Amino acid sequence: MMVSDSLYCTLWMLSFFGQYLGEDLQFSGPANGAVGGSVVFAPDNPPSTSIDWHFGSTLILTAQSDSTVIVSAYRDRVSFDINTLALELWNLRLDDSGIYRLTVVTGAGDQLTGETSLQVFERITNDRLIGPEESLIEGESSANISSEGTGSITSVQWMKDNSPLSPSNSIIFSSDNRSVSISPVQRSDSGEYQCTYRNPISSETAILSLIINCEHSSVCFDQGQNEVDLGFYVLLSCSANSEPAASFSWKINETNTDVTTDTFIIDETDFTHSGDYICTAWNNVTKRSATQQHALLVKGGGGGLSSGAIAGIVIGVLVAVSGICGLIVYLTKSKKIEVQKYNNHIYI
Repeated sequence: MMVSDSLYCTLWMLSFFGQYLGEDLQFSGPANGAVGGSVVFAPDNPPSTSIDWHFGSTLILTAQSDSTVIVSAYRDRVSFDINTLALELWNLRLDDSGIYRLTVVTGAGDQLTGETSLQVFERITNDRLIGPEESLIEGESSANISSEGTGSITSVQWMKDNSPLSPSNSIIFSSDNRSVSISPVQRSDSGEYQCTYRNPISSETAILSLIINCEHSSVCFDQGQNEVDLGFYVLLSCSANSEPAASFSWKINETNTDVTTDTFIIDETDFTHSGDYICTAWNNVTKRSATQQHALLVKGGGGGLSSGAIAGIVIGVLVAVSGICGLIVYLTKSKKIEVQKYNNHIYI
């Protein structure tokens, strides 16, 4: 039976060689061969005489200086070099694995023997990872990742973000190392998981990305100046650390607006802009939301704002500040916001 193109082979040379009249037939090794190519068994010190090659107890060929006879089962799969005594085997199959023995009878009548071994492996293919299809919520969900592949698999290695993945209280590997369970998942479990199948002649790696969604989307206000004069440009910024990214909506005095971005802009303040500005951040996966509000008073008066008042109007209202939010906060802290006044505009 011919082997498929997915078969490869590798050779290991045995440490034992027959002893005979103080001489050895020794083989160099190890050697590797690929399907479609050839594998050569050749002693390092060939004598010039008659020989025979066996696979286990099965005869492959016999040869003398002037002739070589190959048995029919191997006639289309082997060649022989009478000068080096090298046996070349083609179209390797899994059942070619085993012990190969060379026997030499010298012109003086001495018998020499040597052995080597061949192990044929099936190339690893179709390696893939199967992970959870549902959304994963930190602290609540469990994730099971299983691996699949074909071929002769001798070892399995797991990595996460190019570093070895190790077992822990929440990370458990199956007995055959083909799957891993994470329970409960945490945000630190987000990343790229890699599973590599190996054997001595091939390897293949499968990759799966996990995204762990936040348990909460939380927003909070920087406590700054709540008052601004007439005629100023004001930008209110809403921020929430959420995976996936949060959606936003705004209200003024409990009245919905059509603003659905993370910023609310007032080009030029007037008295109608006084009120409570409410930003809601919504996580579309976890179906959770968080809301905060900021009171803004627009007042009359000349001369504009003092530099101290301008510095106090940090109306990047929903930038996370430590200690402000009473909820479980998963916010990325922002850089300090600078406010400048120029021609009756406030830039935040």
